[in-house]
Amino acid sequence: MTHLGRGLMVLAAVLVLPLAEAGAWCPFCTMQGQTLTGETKQATIVLFGKLGKAWQKEDQTELFVESALKTDGKLVRKDDKKTMLNRFFYPPENADKVRVLVFGEVYQGKADFYKGMSFSADSKVVSYIEGALKVQDKSVTERLKYFFEHLDSADSQISNDAYTEFGNADYKDFKDMAKTLPAARVVKWLKSPDTATFRLGLYASMLGHCGKPEDAKVLRAILDDPDRRAGGAVDGVLAAYVLLQKKEGWDYLKKLLQDEKQDFLTRFAALRAVRFLYSERPDVIARKDLLDAACQLLKQEDIADLAIEDLRRWKAWDRTDKVLAVVDQAPYKHSIVKRAILRFCLQAEKAIDLKDKTATHKDAARFVADRQKADPEAVEDAREILDLEKAAEESKNKTTPK
Repeated sequence: MTHLGRGLMVLAAVLVLPLAEAGAWCPFCTMQGQTLTGETKQATIVLFGKLGKAWQKEDQTELFVESALKTDGKLVRKDDKKTMLNRFFYPPENADKVRVLVFGEVYQGKADFYKGMSFSADSKVVSYIEGALKVQDKSVTERLKYFFEHLDSADSQISNDAYTEFGNADYKDFKDMAKTLPAARVVKWLKSPDTATFRLGLYASMLGHCGKPEDAKVLRAILDDPDRRAGGAVDGVLAAYVLLQKKEGWDYLKKLLQDEKQDFLTRFAALRAVRFLYSERPDVIARKDLLDAACQLLKQEDIADLAIEDLRRWKAWDRTDKVLAVVDQAPYKHSIVKRAILRFCLQAEKAIDLKDKTATHKDAARFVADRQKADPEAVEDAREILDLEKAAEESKNKTTPK
């Protein structure tokens, strides 16, 4: 596979799959962003009702209000049965079966409705939002438990919104809450052929925290099913497998990394599972074993650069010899791999104690010197990238509350 083709696959994975690294988002959820609760909290006016007459030229539409979640008390009052939206909405087919949830604010003394969403007439979205608002000031555990109860809602919009709430949750908060979940219900979701494959990573992660070792067979069944494994949730399933069955799961994960016959996305998912275990669960697998696992990818042309970047971020300078060994292997013919090795060595030569210049330090410094002679512009570019990365990290640390 060419690196261009690999790059497109990585981009697709980034768009569809979360990278399992430390951060503010759930590492195994494919959806993050604004939720109905968040949208409601930001808006001044939130109404649910049926659309009436619409005037395209005037850019107006009648709304027969059935529920007023929020009002400003002046332009729109709680007991108003009808209001005029300053937007034109095409009359939907089967209008009696359709309802809209609209969000507005007061702008220049007028009600400005900036967003609308369609729901079925029998949707429970109003009670769902009302319930979410009631728990918004409670503990993370209580809030996530509320959304857990709506993950299997018959209304896909509610179900997906609850899923997104988990996607926005920090793993540190999620893991404590997940231990309290009913494993039997999670197992049911994982076994169901009706469960969307993109949800398997989150559900597997839940089971990895609340399940028993014997529940690992449910995860193994997913991994052994090509159709379900192809849905993009492999990293979450692999990580959960390791959490429930440490030796068995870890051996399985390592075999995936070693097997170059596995498609790129499968091996990439295995690497993401390693990232998760390194950054979030260092108590499960020893650091040395995690680094060794990443090193198994160094000989593989389509993924070596990603493994090198991880080793650099993890400051695995004791693996410098493994990284430099790639210079004499097939992956080194790719410029993206050369750049990754260069960034690694630029940091390695600075990080290693200069008073004790080991062979590792000298090898890293020698590689940088050789690249400086061969392509000084590439070295300068690499230094700039590292400087920008450092500045971004420092800025993040300053703004992140402690």
